[in-house]
Amino acid sequence: MDIYEQITKMADEIAPELVAQRRDFHKFAEKGWFEMRTSSIIARKLTEMGYEVLVGDQVCKKDARMGVPSDEELEEQYERAVAQGADPEFVKYTKGGMTGVIGILRCGEGPTVAMRFDIDALGVFEEKDKSHRPACEGFGSVNEGFMHACGHDGHATIGLGVAKVLMSIKDSLHGTMKLIFQPAEEGVRGAKSIVENGHLDGVDYLIGSHVSDKAADDPAVVIPGSHGSLATTKYDVFFHGVSAHAGGSPEKGKNVMPAVATAILNLYGIPRNSAGMSRINVGTVVAGSGRNVIADVAKMEIEVRGETTEINQYMEEYAKNIIEGAAKMHGCTSEMKVMGSAYSLTSDQALMDRVRRVCEENLHLPVSGTTSSRNGGSEDVSYMMRRVQEQGGQATFMRILTKESAPGHNRRFDFDEQALPNAVKVFCGTVYDILG
Repeated sequence: MDIYEQITKMADEIAPELVAQRRDFHKFAEKGWFEMRTSSIIARKLTEMGYEVLVGDQVCKKDARMGVPSDEELEEQYERAVAQGADPEFVKYTKGGMTGVIGILRCGEGPTVAMRFDIDALGVFEEKDKSHRPACEGFGSVNEGFMHACGHDGHATIGLGVAKVLMSIKDSLHGTMKLIFQPAEEGVRGAKSIVENGHLDGVDYLIGSHVSDKAADDPAVVIPGSHGSLATTKYDVFFHGVSAHAGGSPEKGKNVMPAVATAILNLYGIPRNSAGMSRINVGTVVAGSGRNVIADVAKMEIEVRGETTEINQYMEEYAKNIIEGAAKMHGCTSEMKVMGSAYSLTSDQALMDRVRRVCEENLHLPVSGTTSSRNGGSEDVSYMMRRVQEQGGQATFMRILTKESAPGHNRRFDFDEQALPNAVKVFCGTVYDILG
């Protein structure tokens, strides 16, 4: 039996174990920076497999994290993770939202291959109707308002499956493997803090993936790469004015309401850019305390996006000028806090070709006729990809094809779990091709 046959056989044998693990992660869904139970379980399993394991501030650079919840929320989620069966040895390292895990396997001289698996859930209320498979089969989220509605429960599980198979063939590998279990992908908040901790320095190859929907009659299990992901920056914007009586002395106030209204109208009026697509959205506005009070505080949540990093920077600068100008126009002040960001993303052709060849010739898995899939959203893995590519390495973000029950971020989202062993085969076969 050659190594590829060994990879295929083992991935198929552990499929029931993968399904059980995915359903456990799904049932105990945890949002970004709350993945305390999830991280502790991953760390425990990697340790038992024999990996060198990094946790806590060894993974994410603390002050480079974006969009971190309040201390009170983090403590509440820590207590819940402990109550829901977090590993007692490792959960303590996640306090304060220091989530994420890295497993390292060193097999002598050779290239370094990093693999990224995101682990966070979304702030979605999961469907409870029995027509929804997780609800019917008893693994729907028990954490109200949190749901794995984008497949990251599958991604974390795939990472553990990859770890198990690679450890079983380690004597045939020459080089270093880093399995990065990344927190807070949603809102593009987590990858930057891992990059800034140096974990992508010296990496020659980076492989990531995302489960994606396909037609029921499509036999393909993978698209080798992605492109077109939009660069983005997310902001919390605060306006500060002076309150006053709206009837008796309005002139003594500095009203944030017209400042916010001016900002919103002009943000949506930012001129387009001939170099490519751009986006602007004001998602929320919270302001004011009563109909007879001049509002003195307002908060907006906004995002800009661009087809390239340069277009996104153009949108950022325009938005900053508009917000500052709108505040000054009405005697107010403003501040902008970055809550998340990502670069544009392009997979390397050579690595995509390698994935295709390994799948078709060695693993005998059907591959999509499309080599690179356009990603219309934004992806946190772009930080890692850019770091690898700018130092001469190769990176790809694959699409693991499966049948989904509803679109991503929908309360009825679920996917065909055959994607789990399929993805393990693709990752491990590609890594063996590089390091074997």
